[in-house]
Amino acid sequence: MAFDLFNLSGEVAAVFGGTGVLGGAMADALAAAGAKVAVIGRSAERGQEAVRRIEGAGGTAMFVAADAMSKDSIAAARDAILAKWGVVTVLVNGAGGNKPEATIPPGGDFCKLPLEGWAAVFDLNLVGGTLLPCQVFGETMVKAGKGSIINIASIASILPLSRVVAYSASKAAVLNLTQWLAREWATKGVRVNAITPGFFPAEQNRRMLMKEDGTYTERGQAIIGHTPMGRFGQAHELAGVTVWLASPKAASFVTGQNLVVDGGFSSVTI
Repeated sequence: MAFDLFNLSGEVAAVFGGTGVLGGAMADALAAAGAKVAVIGRSAERGQEAVRRIEGAGGTAMFVAADAMSKDSIAAARDAILAKWGVVTVLVNGAGGNKPEATIPPGGDFCKLPLEGWAAVFDLNLVGGTLLPCQVFGETMVKAGKGSIINIASIASILPLSRVVAYSASKAAVLNLTQWLAREWATKGVRVNAITPGFFPAEQNRRMLMKEDGTYTERGQAIIGHTPMGRFGQAHELAGVTVWLASPKAASFVTGQNLVVDGGFSSVTI
């Protein structure tokens, strides 16, 4: 019975950002639990690599190219999955990131932060990374009367990090939108939750956390010193919470929540 709670056979999952390290690990986990997984991204090469990895482990997957900043492109991806497997019942919004022009350099001036950089990061994380996929896929979920949407926030959503002001604010907005949608669709069979990863080395932040020789940067060491578990997270450690939130049995009464996976980072105040 316990295993049955986390059996995703019959579920169809769409994972934006599934070509990346963290999104890829979540796609792997959903497939291992029995879901059919559509890996959505811009790079066909990386997408097909993810599909081969999933299929090599015995799972079922397909790659669908899409531009997260285009509602038409997202709709085309949804329709391609619908034609092959039926309605998507699990949506993971893992696309997003930061931009150098929206980062304040050491000793920099917040008042000189360019509006273009700020807007680009909000578009990336809130609009393309969350809002548009929720609208496009959420529409069919509501019509079907079932579904689980998993938005990917950040530790910066709850603890604004120095220098990355636009990223922190945009990810905080992701949490707010998650709660709003959870309330809006609570009686329509669609659950909406968020996962907040702590510090997981990936393509976008590896240089910030680690030097080329594998030792920690000054910022990386400060983060480790603030993390009770004394290490960074590993991508596979997002698997359990992803499958749990996706499961219509295990998380049937869970919506509007933010699940923090950070090794205790957010529990330390000084």
